[in-house]
Amino acid sequence: MLAPPTGTAALRTSVLSNRRKTAAAVITALIASLLLFVPMRSAHAADTLLSQGKTVTASSTENAGTPASAAVDGNTGTRWSSAAADPQWLQVDLGATDTISSVTLNWETAYGKAFKIQTSADGSNWTDVYSTTTGTGGVQTLAVNGSGRFVRMYGTARATGYGYSLWEFQVYGSTGGGTPPAAGTLLSQGKTATASSTENAGTPASAAVDGNTGTRWSSAAADPQWLQVDLGATDTISSVTLNWESAYGKAFKIQTSADGSNWTDVYSTTTGTGGNQTLNVTGSGRYVRVYGTARGTGYGYSLWEFQVFGTAGDGGPTTPPTDPGGPIQGGGDLGPNVKVFDPSTPNIQGQLDTIFQQQESNQFGDARYQVFFKPGTYNGLNDQVGFYTSVSGLGKNPDDVQINGDITVDAGWFNGNATQNFWRSVENLAVKPVNGTDRWAVAQAAPFRRIHVEGGLNLAPNGYGWASGGYIADSKIDGTVGPYSQQQWYTRDSAIQGWTNGVWNMVFSGVQGAPAQGFPNPVYTTLNTTPESREKPYMYLDGSGNYAVFVPNLRTNASGVSWPNTPGTSIPLSQFYVAHPGDTAAHINAALAQGLNLVFTPGIYHVDQPINVTRANTVVLGLGYATVVPDNGVDAVKVSDVDGVRLAGFLIDAGAGNSPQLLQVGAQGSTASHAANPTTIQDVFVRVGGARPAQAQTAFEINSNDVIIDHTWIWRADHGSAPTGWTVNPADIGLKVNGNNVLATGLFVEHFKKYDVEWSGQGGRTIFFQNEKAYDAPNQAAVQNGSVRGFAAYKVDDNVTTHEGWGLGSYCNYTADPTIIQDHGFEAPTTAGVKFHDLLVVSLGGMGQYAHVINNTGPGTSGTGTTPSTVTSYP
Repeated sequence: MLAPPTGTAALRTSVLSNRRKTAAAVITALIASLLLFVPMRSAHAADTLLSQGKTVTASSTENAGTPASAAVDGNTGTRWSSAAADPQWLQVDLGATDTISSVTLNWETAYGKAFKIQTSADGSNWTDVYSTTTGTGGVQTLAVNGSGRFVRMYGTARATGYGYSLWEFQVYGSTGGGTPPAAGTLLSQGKTATASSTENAGTPASAAVDGNTGTRWSSAAADPQWLQVDLGATDTISSVTLNWESAYGKAFKIQTSADGSNWTDVYSTTTGTGGNQTLNVTGSGRYVRVYGTARGTGYGYSLWEFQVFGTAGDGGPTTPPTDPGGPIQGGGDLGPNVKVFDPSTPNIQGQLDTIFQQQESNQFGDARYQVFFKPGTYNGLNDQVGFYTSVSGLGKNPDDVQINGDITVDAGWFNGNATQNFWRSVENLAVKPVNGTDRWAVAQAAPFRRIHVEGGLNLAPNGYGWASGGYIADSKIDGTVGPYSQQQWYTRDSAIQGWTNGVWNMVFSGVQGAPAQGFPNPVYTTLNTTPESREKPYMYLDGSGNYAVFVPNLRTNASGVSWPNTPGTSIPLSQFYVAHPGDTAAHINAALAQGLNLVFTPGIYHVDQPINVTRANTVVLGLGYATVVPDNGVDAVKVSDVDGVRLAGFLIDAGAGNSPQLLQVGAQGSTASHAANPTTIQDVFVRVGGARPAQAQTAFEINSNDVIIDHTWIWRADHGSAPTGWTVNPADIGLKVNGNNVLATGLFVEHFKKYDVEWSGQGGRTIFFQNEKAYDAPNQAAVQNGSVRGFAAYKVDDNVTTHEGWGLGSYCNYTADPTIIQDHGFEAPTTAGVKFHDLLVVSLGGMGQYAHVINNTGPGTSGTGTTPSTVTSYP
């Protein structure tokens, strides 16, 4: 806060899917009733069900909620479904060469008209044992005569426009003379798996228990290494199957444990041969692991599948209460605080007013709201947007949602002072203001994205009271933007018809119609393009009316809006775990490890372990300022050093424990290049204090290369509903960048006890920086940095040889001791490759002073006149 100066191709709709499930259930019930009067096939009475719980693979899956394993899990409420194309197949590995006598296909309504049943000894060469071109769907029990280790349904013609879909695929017969399948029930599949290490994000621990022999876990190339599975309860273990990739274990143990800490050996070898090993063991435990002590190759350990068989015990439920067992399903309800309107919804204005009345001054409350407008035209609305409220259109393009009215932020609740209008947003719609100009008088953490304003935009509160800066991206304003009293502002990749004025620091990159470069008089920093940008993922309704998330592509040297028809990828909601307040971090992590993306619905999420994002291209999207709170000093969110993760739209609120960092992207020492597909952090905000007791060491730590930070406010609170103060809500560093080639566009960082930003990586770039030094420093000694008076707001470390920044400002307001001197706002090595453009420092009403702008360059501040001191170019 700035104090006032004293002077993809969409999948089928959920509606259709639900109808189809209902129809299938009716059909199944009718068939079941008929079976009361028709004798069952005698073959099943004599034959053994060979396929249930075995490893199964498929040519494709429709989405994460319909995996191949669902067809052999014995549950007619789960199903496999394929992509909508021909041919497709589903195959099961029986584990040995068995005699096959019959196959039962329990089709969902999307069935196969032409298909074959085939067997194979090796999974490559197939023999037909049944063939039809007149399939009828329903439940088909097919008498066959053959043998093989592998059995598959091979579909060549679909009966509907959808893919193939099976509730169950059951193979009956008698076991043969090969290696017998492991005895007992398969206990491990779909359960939570962890490992000592992973080779990369594409080989996670979860891949060894997913029932898919086309995915694998692999470790780092070192000894020892382990992979363990949590069965959810203390079970009796009878055998373990290890399906090794070529990188196998020569010396390893199978161990069990009741608590995941104390282990008992149930098998040990120093002469492992790899391949597919079924090991008979005797033991019990909730946790089972393979513990490797010597590798058979120069690579790590690698398992296609790790299967634990036995009998479920009575030591408690088979899974923890928070884990439903089996694969975690994607999609689902968005929760009570997501309000979805269409033009026919009655009393929209009344509902909007009710939310605003609750949220207008609810600065540190826990209520969170997401308001969605479906495509269409809405007349006569005035949506006043309060705290923790996000307003978004559900169209593919902004003009799909037309608001003939206003989307308004004003400051009546704070006597016309807009400097605390935080934590709210509007996105992806068109607004035609009633009087020709819309009012958006906000401060930090209030993004204005993908908006078409059919008129002008006023960024000041009614009466032109104090206002302290904000952010616009990917927006088109048909009229003029008037910042008026806004002290600083950043606009990116947009189109405007004009800009009226500036106070201290107005920055533009890639903005068509932006004012010409003029800093410091006028106060405009203008870049014709943005070097790299990728618009924030957003939720919309696809062509079938289903929720999906659109993930825009990376742009280079961008100018103007990305829409209509923004290039990118559409991901159906069924491929997201839809989290709700009360979900545990362990359960969320299990969903992420399984391969789902993540949506946080509005609310507060207390976590006792970090949210771990380990897969490349994972999308984590918050709705309505969903807030993650680490309760016991853990990191709130950790991202592995992988390509293309998108973090967007949520708040991290520090807890009472001293978290080392609240967000970490990449482990320390990360070296991989992600230039072609960087991780992006957009509208992810941090707060240390204000709402609750809080502390942290560092807010953001960026260790990966090529990360794009596109709009953040990292704030150590200077006020709140909970006490704040120098020793009450401590945090040393706001943003620590160790990765190379990191880009920040729209960087707001305030009030940290040491460096607000410390940059150690090479090739860093920042376009727009807004900062206030900590108000509450008790005296000069508290901020002394060796021989330097005060920690710089923005520090580039001495080892850095390439770095560049445009439009950076720092302000001091030392209310506890106005005599404090800052030697400089910015500190950097003096070398040709480290360059700054358009810097300023300001003393707010004489509450502290700066001696220089950057290093020993630039005039100091003085007096109480709140007059900026500037440097246009450094060195």
